[in-house]
Amino acid sequence: MINKNSGFLQLVLVIIIGIIILSYFGFNLRGIVEAPQTQENLGYAWGLVTDFWNTYLAGPVLYFWNDIFIDLLWSSFVENMERIKAGDPTTIQEMAPSVNIQ
Repeated sequence: MINKNSGFLQLVLVIIIGIIILSYFGFNLRGIVEAPQTQENLGYAWGLVTDFWNTYLAGPVLYFWNDIFIDLLWSSFVENMERIKAGDPTTIQEMAPSVNIQ
């Protein structure tokens, strides 16, 4: 059986084992990462990522985060948690139609 809850721990162990194997074969990770060519390649890749974010993703993601998640969901959640804490009915309970039984 595959345990899907151990994904993060498994990833960390694989990375540690990978570093140990590279060290055994004589690879100097610090030297590789600090090499001018590597730094230039990483800078280029980071530039592509930031351009992609600014051009395509920033607008929709920030709209969703600020206008939908924060304004609609989070604010209502916090307000209703404060009402529950104070012992007051939530907004859903206040807006729900009630039946008068006589």
